[in-house]
Amino acid sequence: MTLKTTPNKNNVEDFLNQVENETKRKDSLTVLEMMSDATGETPQMWGDSIIGFGSYHYTYASGREGDWMLTGFSPRKQSLTLYIMDGFDGYEDLLKNLGKYKTGKSCLYINKLADVDTTVLKKLVKASVTHMKKTNPTG
Repeated sequence: MTLKTTPNKNNVEDFLNQVENETKRKDSLTVLEMMSDATGETPQMWGDSIIGFGSYHYTYASGREGDWMLTGFSPRKQSLTLYIMDGFDGYEDLLKNLGKYKTGKSCLYINKLADVDTTVLKKLVKASVTHMKKTNPTG
Protein backbone atom coordinates (compact mmCIF):
# COMPACT_ATOMS: atom_id res chain seq x y z
CA MET A 1 0.00 0.00 0.00
CA THR A 2 1.34 3.41 -0.97
CA LEU A 3 0.51 6.48 1.09
CA LYS A 4 -1.14 9.36 -0.77
CA THR A 5 0.32 11.90 1.62
CA THR A 6 4.01 12.04 0.80
CA PRO A 7 6.53 14.89 0.67
CA ASN A 8 6.65 16.76 -2.61
CA LYS A 9 8.25 19.83 -4.19
CA ASN A 10 5.13 22.04 -4.13
CA ASN A 11 5.82 25.54 -2.79
CA VAL A 12 4.72 26.04 0.84
CA GLU A 13 4.30 29.83 0.58
CA ASP A 14 2.31 29.54 -2.66
CA PHE A 15 -0.01 27.06 -0.94
CA LEU A 16 -0.49 29.28 2.12
CA ASN A 17 -1.07 32.40 0.02
CA GLN A 18 -4.04 30.60 -1.56
CA VAL A 19 -5.81 30.18 1.80
CA GLU A 20 -8.97 32.25 1.30
CA ASN A 21 -9.75 33.13 4.93
CA GLU A 22 -7.45 36.03 5.83
CA THR A 23 -7.24 35.16 9.55
CA LYS A 24 -6.45 31.52 8.77
CA ARG A 25 -3.82 32.59 6.19
CA LYS A 26 -2.11 34.93 8.69
CA ASP A 27 -2.35 32.30 11.45
CA SER A 28 -0.85 29.72 9.09
CA LEU A 29 2.11 31.96 8.29
CA THR A 30 2.65 32.44 12.05
CA VAL A 31 2.49 28.66 12.66
CA LEU A 32 4.89 28.11 9.74
CA GLU A 33 7.46 30.38 11.39
CA MET A 34 6.81 28.92 14.86
CA MET A 35 7.21 25.30 13.70
CA SER A 36 10.34 26.18 11.70
CA ASP A 37 11.85 27.72 14.85
CA ALA A 38 10.68 24.91 17.14
CA THR A 39 11.92 22.10 14.91
CA GLY A 40 14.94 23.56 13.12
CA GLU A 41 13.53 21.78 10.05
CA THR A 42 12.66 23.14 6.61
CA PRO A 43 8.91 23.12 5.86
CA GLN A 44 7.78 20.86 3.04
CA MET A 45 4.44 20.14 1.45
CA TRP A 46 3.09 16.66 2.20
CA GLY A 47 0.31 15.81 -0.21
CA ASP A 48 -1.90 18.68 -1.35
CA SER A 49 -2.65 20.41 1.93
CA ILE A 50 -0.25 19.53 4.77
CA ILE A 51 2.96 21.34 5.64
CA GLY A 52 5.34 18.97 7.38
CA PHE A 53 8.62 19.40 9.21
CA GLY A 54 11.30 16.70 9.31
CA SER A 55 10.50 13.00 9.13
CA TYR A 56 10.84 9.76 11.01
CA HIS A 57 10.70 6.10 10.05
CA TYR A 58 8.07 3.82 11.56
CA THR A 59 7.48 0.07 11.52
CA TYR A 60 4.19 -1.42 12.68
CA ALA A 61 3.86 -4.85 14.31
CA SER A 62 2.29 -5.99 11.01
CA GLY A 63 5.61 -5.28 9.30
CA ARG A 64 4.24 -2.30 7.37
CA GLU A 65 6.67 0.60 7.47
CA GLY A 66 7.14 4.06 6.08
CA ASP A 67 8.18 7.62 6.73
CA TRP A 68 6.08 10.41 8.20
CA MET A 69 6.55 14.01 9.31
CA LEU A 70 7.78 14.81 12.83
CA THR A 71 5.13 17.52 13.05
CA GLY A 72 3.11 19.64 10.71
CA PHE A 73 -0.10 21.55 10.15
CA SER A 74 -2.86 22.19 7.68
CA PRO A 75 -5.16 25.20 7.31
CA ARG A 76 -8.35 23.14 7.01
CA LYS A 77 -11.67 24.82 6.30
CA GLN A 78 -13.07 23.90 9.72
CA SER A 79 -9.97 24.67 11.81
CA LEU A 80 -6.22 25.01 11.83
CA THR A 81 -5.03 21.43 12.35
CA LEU A 82 -1.64 20.79 13.97
CA TYR A 83 -0.15 17.30 13.92
CA ILE A 84 1.36 16.35 17.29
CA MET A 85 2.64 12.94 16.23
CA ASP A 86 3.18 11.36 19.65
CA GLY A 87 -0.32 12.32 20.82
CA PHE A 88 -1.14 14.23 23.97
CA ASP A 89 -0.31 11.89 26.87
CA GLY A 90 2.23 13.56 29.12
CA TYR A 91 1.39 17.06 27.91
CA GLU A 92 -1.47 17.76 30.33
CA ASP A 93 0.35 20.68 32.00
CA LEU A 94 0.89 22.40 28.66
CA LEU A 95 -2.63 21.67 27.44
CA LYS A 96 -4.30 23.12 30.53
CA ASN A 97 -2.55 26.43 29.78
CA LEU A 98 -3.02 26.35 26.01
CA GLY A 99 -6.46 27.93 25.69
CA LYS A 100 -9.38 26.93 23.47
CA TYR A 101 -8.76 23.82 21.32
CA LYS A 102 -9.96 20.29 20.55
CA THR A 103 -7.90 17.14 20.05
CA GLY A 104 -8.07 13.94 18.05
CA LYS A 105 -5.56 11.07 18.31
CA SER A 106 -2.62 13.17 17.07
CA CYS A 107 -4.45 16.28 15.89
CA LEU A 108 -4.78 19.58 17.67
CA TYR A 109 -7.67 21.63 16.28
CA ILE A 110 -7.59 25.41 16.75
CA ASN A 111 -10.17 27.79 15.32
CA LYS A 112 -7.76 30.74 15.39
CA LEU A 113 -4.41 31.46 17.03
CA ALA A 114 -5.98 34.23 19.11
CA ASP A 115 -7.75 31.41 21.03
CA VAL A 116 -4.47 29.93 22.33
CA ASP A 117 -1.24 30.93 24.04
CA THR A 118 1.32 30.67 21.22
CA THR A 119 4.22 30.38 23.68
CA VAL A 120 2.59 27.25 25.15
CA LEU A 121 1.82 25.99 21.63
CA LYS A 122 5.48 26.32 20.62
CA LYS A 123 6.55 24.43 23.77
CA LEU A 124 4.09 21.64 22.92
CA VAL A 125 5.41 21.33 19.35
CA LYS A 126 9.03 21.40 20.54
CA ALA A 127 8.40 18.76 23.26
CA SER A 128 6.62 16.47 20.80
CA VAL A 129 9.37 16.76 18.17
CA THR A 130 12.06 16.13 20.80
CA HIS A 131 10.19 13.00 21.93
CA MET A 132 9.70 11.79 18.35
CA LYS A 133 13.39 12.24 17.53
CA LYS A 134 14.38 10.32 20.69
CA THR A 135 12.03 7.40 20.10
CA ASN A 136 12.11 6.99 16.30
CA PRO A 137 14.82 6.78 13.68
CA THR A 138 14.80 9.70 11.28
CA GLY A 139 13.41 9.09 7.81
